[in-house]
Amino acid sequence: MKKIISLFAVLVAAQFFAQEITVKDFDSFELGENRLLKIYVPKSYEESEDRMYPLTIILDSEFLFDVYVANAKLYANKDKAPEQIIVGVIQNQKRERYEDCEYNTTTSMPTEKGTQFYRFVRNEVLNYMDVNYRISPFKSIVGNTLTANFINYFLIEKDPAFNAYINLNPYYALDINSMLHDKVPQLENSTFYYIISGDYNPDKKHELIKSLDGLLTQSNNDNFNYLYNEVNDATKVSSIGQGIASSLAFVFEQFSAISKEEFNKKVAHMSPPDAIEYLEAKYVDIEYLFGANIKIREKDIYAIEGIIMDKDDGDYLEEFGKMINRLYPDSPIGDYYIGYYYETGKDYKRALKYYKNGYVKISDDNPNKDGYYQNVERVLGLKEQAITDKEDDVLKRREEKAENKAEKRRETEERKAEKALEKEKKKNEE
Repeated sequence: MKKIISLFAVLVAAQFFAQEITVKDFDSFELGENRLLKIYVPKSYEESEDRMYPLTIILDSEFLFDVYVANAKLYANKDKAPEQIIVGVIQNQKRERYEDCEYNTTTSMPTEKGTQFYRFVRNEVLNYMDVNYRISPFKSIVGNTLTANFINYFLIEKDPAFNAYINLNPYYALDINSMLHDKVPQLENSTFYYIISGDYNPDKKHELIKSLDGLLTQSNNDNFNYLYNEVNDATKVSSIGQGIASSLAFVFEQFSAISKEEFNKKVAHMSPPDAIEYLEAKYVDIEYLFGANIKIREKDIYAIEGIIMDKDDGDYLEEFGKMINRLYPDSPIGDYYIGYYYETGKDYKRALKYYKNGYVKISDDNPNKDGYYQNVERVLGLKEQAITDKEDDVLKRREEKAENKAEKRRETEERKAEKALEKEKKKNEE
């Protein structure tokens, strides 16, 4: 019975998965024939009329498409990557991939057939997707072995068609190294380049990859984001899943919450205003590149909290709190930071106001509500102490004033007595 239920669950899952995928018979002018495309569109696509989605083109889709889609869905569900529209190009019905990706061994450039396939992807598939779907500016392309070599032709062109290039065990043409070495310094837009390889690949192919790695790691272009993943405890088949998963983490690092590595590399040294600006800019880029209009995550707010509180004497806590209140008006976090700002400045009246504002936003069943109220109690105590201190200070000043007045009176009386004595003495002398 359990086996029947398990099989039913698998079939249901496969059915729902299939509902998100359509197969299009594409009539290609460039190729002079029809090609099949598999198109995955997230379920959320129909829920919004203006949301944009990044696009990924998968070559060798018979082998790579399902693996990439499964990983893309997983990363999106875990908030590690945006949802994507994914297009797989079928190339292995009649072993088309060999003609599609064929190159001249002398020049390392595509043959006539390869050039036709290049134009098919560049002019027809991309244009079709842009016209018929809501595509964001960010586009990726994925290839394996021979097709991984081919995707580089889209990078070395004058205006690269893609933002991310995922090379799974690439079988590079001999001159690809020098072509990329010449192109990388010229890149003006942020570009992601990923390679996975290992000693399971043929020696000549693996050595060519390592040689390219030596060149690319020397790049000083900040627009070029590069990762080489060498895995020597894998097989060529198992490395596909590893490569797709790690490439998604690499390519969409900008989308995900600030990692320890990102914080240490880019944020830790910043001043409070720069850290706030970095966080706001990160989410502006997320919306523009990936079409995902998401609020700044609370995790990222806490990531820069230490900078805001510890540097510049906490002078930017108020600005930080106001930003959070705009994003999360029903959350007590923003009010807490503003309240703390005024508390450290000993403006207890305003501090109490914001702490109370935050307290009323917390539901009664929240176990942290009593803990938050300690902020109110603490400031009430500080306020009362300040009043007492002020009263004591007033009393002390009054006492000092009375003592000074008495002292002046004594001095006046003494001067009068001295003058009277001198007057009496002068009178006696006369």
